[in-house]
Amino acid sequence: MSVLAGCASPTDTGTRTHFDLQGHRGARGLAPENTIPGFIRALELGVTTLELDAVIGGDGEVVVSHEPWFSSQICSHPDGRPVNEDEERDLKIFEMSYDQIERFDCGSRGNTGFPEQRVINVAKPLLTDVIRTVEAHVISEEGRRVYYNIEIKSTPERDGVYYSTVTEYAQLLVDVLNEQDILSFTSIQSFDPRALEVVKTIDPTISLVFLVDNDIGFSKNLDRLSFAPDIYSPHHRLVDKTLVEEVHRMDIKVIPWTVNEGERMKELIDAGVDGFITDYPDRGVAFLATLSE
Repeated sequence: MSVLAGCASPTDTGTRTHFDLQGHRGARGLAPENTIPGFIRALELGVTTLELDAVIGGDGEVVVSHEPWFSSQICSHPDGRPVNEDEERDLKIFEMSYDQIERFDCGSRGNTGFPEQRVINVAKPLLTDVIRTVEAHVISEEGRRVYYNIEIKSTPERDGVYYSTVTEYAQLLVDVLNEQDILSFTSIQSFDPRALEVVKTIDPTISLVFLVDNDIGFSKNLDRLSFAPDIYSPHHRLVDKTLVEEVHRMDIKVIPWTVNEGERMKELIDAGVDGFITDYPDRGVAFLATLSE
């Protein structure tokens, strides 16, 4: 079977079909995470979907960032000082204007966990700018449809601290997706059932992804929602053929995270997953190509 040939083709205009190769935070293994250069790199390598994270800035703008603060692992102050671990959570994106946010550099220090990552002086981007840049690149260079998988980073402990309410958080995100006319090409994901419930209320047509990192099993996780999600997205270590078959019986897709080794990619494809999320799109594309030979 040609798995690579089953990826979304240049003529796809709607829902993703066949195998969905997703670039985690763009291409975190190769370029600074959640940045425009990283997303472009992932596209150049051939991902189907850009996986990314959204948080809320102080002016209500949706900012692309894994944390709602500036991480001590990758970010530096505007004056070049590395962010320290004891201060990072006080550097709340929710309390800053975007003019303040974009002065922080979150690429020049690299990432010790990803030695192949390119070093670039780069800021956390607005989601609007990411979409505009990606769509322009796709039109001029790729000639194909790209998809988005965007995470809402809410937890009960963060309510009122790193955003106002889950409802406003979700609404601000959906508003951007509507304004940029990409809602039909986007999934919204979260570990927080509340966030998915809110999005379902805002627009029941939005594709929803339930992220899972616990081992309580599919049935008990499904009980945490009032509806069946479109995609079940557990950590890859929780996935085997039995789980995939159980989820597929509910007509739900399985897309695990974060899969970086070729051997595990093969195991998951053999188990029947519908796609996977990887820090290394180059490895994913290369591995899938071997299956189409």
